Amino acid sequence: MLVITTFENSLFIELAISSLEQKGIPKEQIFAVPLKKRTEPKQLFDTIHRADGLSMFDAAAILGTCTMLLGAIYGYVLKWGPIIWGIIGAVTGLLVGFLIKLWMVKKRPEGNKQITSEVVLMIRCEDYQWEAVERILWEHTALGVARV
Repeated sequence: MLVITTFENSLFIELAISSLEQKGIPKEQIFAVPLKKRTEPKQLFDTIHRADGLSMFDAAAILGTCTMLLGAIYGYVLKWGPIIWGIIGAVTGLLVGFLIKLWMVKKRPEGNKQITSEVVLMIRCEDYQWEAVERILWEHTALGVARV
């Protein structure tokens, strides 16, 4: 059986490997591979073929809708009327919302991102050792565990 797990690059990997060796799994059956990190920066805008889950237009749409509604409501008492003030409010809200989101994305440091797996650990073991291996890996903060 092959057990595949991922870890953050930390001391817990070494502790997990030494615990596995103490449980009777030889060093030759444990294989650790560090993953290379992405060097190019993330793109701000999504395309139809690639999306990273970070939307630049959610705040713009919400703010644009709110300011368009306020512009249309107060446009009845202003000189140009509700349609023009609604359009002005929508454009203003879209621009302000987009600039706020852009500022938030640029301000966020790269070190403050989600946990990513950095090291893949593969262990060849017998079927009867699976529960002990899985328990050891979870105790040492594995991000994910699978067996093949």
